[in-house]
Amino acid sequence: MFVDECVIKAQAGDGGRGCVSFRREKFEPWGGPNGGDGGRGGDVILLGDDDTNNLVDCKYHPHCRAGHGQHGRGSDCTGREGKFVVLKLPLGTVVINTATGQTVTEIIEDGQNVVLCKGGNGGWGNTRFKSSTNRAPRRANPGQPGERGEYRLVLKSIADVGLVGFPNAGKSSLISRLTKARPRTAPYPFTTLHPQIGVCEDTGDPNEPRRLQIADIPGLIAGASEDRGLGHRFLRHIERCRLLVLLLDMAGSDGREPRDDHATLVRELELYDPALLKKPQLVVANKMDLPGAAAQLARFRRRHRQKVFAVSCVTGAGLEELKKELSKRVLKLRAREKKSPLPAG
Repeated sequence: MFVDECVIKAQAGDGGRGCVSFRREKFEPWGGPNGGDGGRGGDVILLGDDDTNNLVDCKYHPHCRAGHGQHGRGSDCTGREGKFVVLKLPLGTVVINTATGQTVTEIIEDGQNVVLCKGGNGGWGNTRFKSSTNRAPRRANPGQPGERGEYRLVLKSIADVGLVGFPNAGKSSLISRLTKARPRTAPYPFTTLHPQIGVCEDTGDPNEPRRLQIADIPGLIAGASEDRGLGHRFLRHIERCRLLVLLLDMAGSDGREPRDDHATLVRELELYDPALLKKPQLVVANKMDLPGAAAQLARFRRRHRQKVFAVSCVTGAGLEELKKELSKRVLKLRAREKKSPLPAG
C-alpha cells in the first residue's frame, strides 16, 4: 500500500516536577535542602530515512506521544528524562501545521534530524532556591508542558528523472527496462496507481559508478490539473525531479495523435505549476516497434524541431543511448546545483 499524505498528532512529554526535601541525618543538624530537579520531557523527532518510501506507517499509527520526565527526588536525585519518539519519514516529506497552514519543515536528506515537538523542561527542586537569606526553602517548580500539535505530512518524491506521459504510454515498461523496479504492466490504462521509483546503475565508468533515481508517475490525462483522472494526486511528485521525460506513444495505439499528447502534457504541467516548464525536458518516443510509428516520428520532428529519442521497450532498441543521455544530463544538473544550490521546492 502506498500512502503519500496523512495527518498525525504529535505530543512531546511534560517535564517532571521538582522535589522539596531536606537532609535528615543524625550528625547533620543543619542538613539543608536536597530536593532534586524534575526530568525533561521527551521530544518528538523526525528522521529522514532513505529506506522508507511512503507514509503508510504514519497513517496507521497517527498518534506520536513521547514520555514524560520523572519527578525529582530527595538526596539531590534528578528525575529521569522522558523517552524520545523518533518518526522515520521518506525523503521529500513536507510537514505542515494544520492549525496555521504553514510549512514547519521539509525532510530532504538521509539522516536529517528535526525536532517537531520539544519536551517540557523539568521543574527545579528546592535546592535551587537556597540562598544566604533563605536557608530552608520550601519551594519547588512544576514541570513545563511539552509541545503538541496536529501536522499534515505530504510526500513529494525526490528523484533525478520523472517520467510523465499519458496512460498506457509505456512508462512502467520503460522504468522496468532501465531499472530493477518491477511495476505492474498491462495493455490497458491506469495500471500504475501510485508513483514507482527505481534506481538505474550507470555503466559509463566502472571506477566511478553512478546511480540515477527514476520516478514513474501515474498517467496524466487532459484536465489532470483540475482533479481529473489519477494524475492530479501525483503531479506534486515531479516537483523535485531534476529532469522531466515526456514519454509519447508514437504509434498512437490508443487512437491519439502524438503531437496532441505532447501539447496536452505541456499544458497540464503549466496549469499545475508554471515552474515545471522551467525544468529541463527530454522527449522520448516509445513503441517504435509498432507499424506507423516511424512515420509519426518524422512528422513530429518536422513540427517540433527538437531532439527526440526513439526507443522500444519491447525490443530494447534505443534504451542504452537513452540511459547514457539521462546520465549525462543529470550529472550536469547535479554539478550546477553544487555551484548554485537552490532551495527545495
